Amino acid sequence: MNSDDRDTEGRASPGMTRREFMGRLGSGALGLGAAAGLLGGWSGPAEAASPKARPAGGWPDLVGVKDGSPAQMFDVGIKALGGMGRFVRKGTTVLVKPNIGWAKTPNEGATTNPELVGRIVRSAREAGAKRVLVFDHSVEREADCHRASGIAQAVEDAGGEMRTGENRSDYRKVPVPGGKTLAEVEVHALYLDSDVVINVPVLKSHGGSRMTSAMKNLMGVVWDRKAWHRGGLQDPIAEFPLVRKPDLNVVDAFIVMVENGPRGLGTEDLLLKKMQILSADIVLADAASAKTLGIALDAAPYIEKAARLGLGSMDLDKKRVKRISVSA
Repeated sequence: MNSDDRDTEGRASPGMTRREFMGRLGSGALGLGAAAGLLGGWSGPAEAASPKARPAGGWPDLVGVKDGSPAQMFDVGIKALGGMGRFVRKGTTVLVKPNIGWAKTPNEGATTNPELVGRIVRSAREAGAKRVLVFDHSVEREADCHRASGIAQAVEDAGGEMRTGENRSDYRKVPVPGGKTLAEVEVHALYLDSDVVINVPVLKSHGGSRMTSAMKNLMGVVWDRKAWHRGGLQDPIAEFPLVRKPDLNVVDAFIVMVENGPRGLGTEDLLLKKMQILSADIVLADAASAKTLGIALDAAPYIEKAARLGLGSMDLDKKRVKRISVSA
């Protein structure tokens, strides 16, 4: 295969076979392409070591990491953000919420990378969490999604517990304070009751909302997702965090589905970006996600809508952003 078999952004061409593309994913042969969304001033991992005390200027508002495995990037990123102990206290119950919506394998970019999910579960356990629970309200058959994504096995190996999103009895109807489109919503009890919520979306395109990342991933904790689609996705996505914001958002941008999301049509929709975004600010995480995906902020209007609701900042230039290259 020659260089004509992929485009200038590292996408597979229609002529590339699935086996060839997956082989290239495994070997890292695809370029970072449009991974320049957060480029500028990348430091090495040694400079990202977590200090023993909060730095004088405060912890970064957002950390962007590139050029490592999902587990490597998380380890470096969470240290730069202050360590997992900043978010998880001893004896707490932690919910890890990945995207497990589709019966797709990790290399298909439709679900959160299982290596990343497992590493987050293990890190929460190491920080002293009493229990670490994982679930998503899958779109396709739950058991198939858990198995194909590799997430159920990764969670078990890391000492976490998988939970189901299929039982309506596990959801509670709650008000949305200040919501206009969403007055009330049925939310899974684990999202409402866990001491800590770690939101772990996979970054990809979406036909309805243009992008799915941190805020859109929370559709997986509600029962009636179709109602959001009927009313238009932008307002419900923006308003839902009024119920509760995650304590930490870790955006998986290792393999990014840049077109035909959220399920994808083929390998030509994928880019190997080898990136990760970590932030306690869900709006800021989505603003960085949009740049990484290569779209303008106004292409996903829910980001600005959420910022106007006071749910976070969309202004990366005015926030403390730490950029780390694992390979530097």
